[in-house]
Amino acid sequence: MGTATRRTAWLKFTAFAIIYFVWGSTFLAIRVGVREVPPFLLAAMRFFLAGLFICAWMIAKGEPLPTRRQWASASSLAIVIFVLDYGLLFWAEQHVPSGIAAVMLAMIPAFIALSEITFLRTQKLTLRLTLALLTGIAGVAVLMSHSFSLGGEPIDTKGALALMIASISWSISSVLARKLPLPPSKVMSSGAQMLAGGVFLAVTATALGELHRFEPRSVSRGAWLCLAYLIIAGSIIGYTAYVWLIHHESPTKVATYAYVNPVVAVLVGYFLGGEKLDLRTILGTVFVLVSVVVITMTPAKRAAAAHPGREGREVARS
Repeated sequence: MGTATRRTAWLKFTAFAIIYFVWGSTFLAIRVGVREVPPFLLAAMRFFLAGLFICAWMIAKGEPLPTRRQWASASSLAIVIFVLDYGLLFWAEQHVPSGIAAVMLAMIPAFIALSEITFLRTQKLTLRLTLALLTGIAGVAVLMSHSFSLGGEPIDTKGALALMIASISWSISSVLARKLPLPPSKVMSSGAQMLAGGVFLAVTATALGELHRFEPRSVSRGAWLCLAYLIIAGSIIGYTAYVWLIHHESPTKVATYAYVNPVVAVLVGYFLGGEKLDLRTILGTVFVLVSVVVITMTPAKRAAAAHPGREGREVARS
């Protein structure tokens, strides 16, 4: 094995480690952060600063700014992705353990599959997909239901509903992204969406009165470090690793982060966040992940080239 080959192999290993473990650990960082910083304001700071850095980096590399029409598209997606998806995720983690939040959001491929079946007609509702979707629903039911004696408390209903809406919002964005004009550069496109998302999240935080409840001097060093971790490791480094991987590895392998992240989040929450790991959590996680694996491994009705935007939506999950 030559030096260049070994270097590429190590880079791939490092990039996979980042999108597996860094992205998986961001859920606990959010959980810690929202204990002291209002959720929409925390999300606004994370994505505005990350988006600003990414856009400035691309401009420095000679990438043109998005056109007015592309900014309009990026802003439309930003409302769906960052206000409804991430904003609700940050809000829900005030009430739901970080590991469970990651498991609930792992249902996103199920909602994307339903969107492809219903709206895009790029999937058929086969027996395999039906069983996978039912398995995922069963996993969510295990986590939420008061009827099962599995140990541990069911997750907070309001938090669970917020996470379900967040997942549906993400699936809607995956449909919209295939129809809207966006910058050809995935990096600039995501940076513009993050930047616009940060602005809309700040507006939402202001409308909800979060600025009046925010006392920067009362925020601990740990919470500020979590915000820095979300910006630098979660959004900038994690995103860079993802973009590099999708150019050097098969999309199927890269997409495995969708079912590795929840496992990492559950374990990080248990070992570092003091979250419970009971039979309810284990069964719900297993059902959801089996559903996700089957759905993501099911080939689309048409060639992958007919689905621009699927990878672009995965990129922003940082």
